Amino acid sequence: MDFSSEQIIRGITGFVIVIISLSFHEWGHAVMADKFGDDTPRRMGRVTFNPAAHVDPIGTVLLPLLAIFLHFPIIGWAKPVYINPDNLPKTSQRAWVTIAGPGMNLLLAVLAAIAGGLLLRFGVADVARYVSLFMLININLMMFNLVPVPPLDGSKFLMYWFGMSERAYAAFARFGWVILMVLINVPQTQRFFVNMLMWAREPFLTISDIFREI
Repeated sequence: MDFSSEQIIRGITGFVIVIISLSFHEWGHAVMADKFGDDTPRRMGRVTFNPAAHVDPIGTVLLPLLAIFLHFPIIGWAKPVYINPDNLPKTSQRAWVTIAGPGMNLLLAVLAAIAGGLLLRFGVADVARYVSLFMLININLMMFNLVPVPPLDGSKFLMYWFGMSERAYAAFARFGWVILMVLINVPQTQRFFVNMLMWAREPFLTISDIFREI
């Protein structure tokens, strides 16, 4: 498979964006747990933007690289942030810790949409192109991590928001990797995921257009 120099540069840029975005994602989990009084993430060195603390060989390196250079929607995850449930006795606290990761990707995507629109407004199209890539990658990561399959954040909603027991979740999580790999490789679910991402991008593109026209 041949790649032009522009494609290689864009691919490398996308990979760097993935690492940065996943680091913010995991920081979101860690800092939210820390704010609620669980010091486990801080003791494990996870309340940091340093990518070295968050990189997972498969989710942060292998899958994003394959996605970037095989032209599949960018997906990925980082090392999970561990919490001590005894320090977070309320289900709502654990739920907020869960949503904080995708929430960071949402925030980054909104900021990138605003910045991209303003850059286009002032004629800085070359930079705006990479800011748009930053926005799209964060949308992809947010949506992918909300898929309700372990080890993704969406799976925790089954336990925290819908009352699944720890025992039932643990039994489900044992097959998470198998289910996830099947979903990633089945054409029908690939198409569904692509369509879902296209739908999810619309509000952000609208935000960008609004700030471009200011």
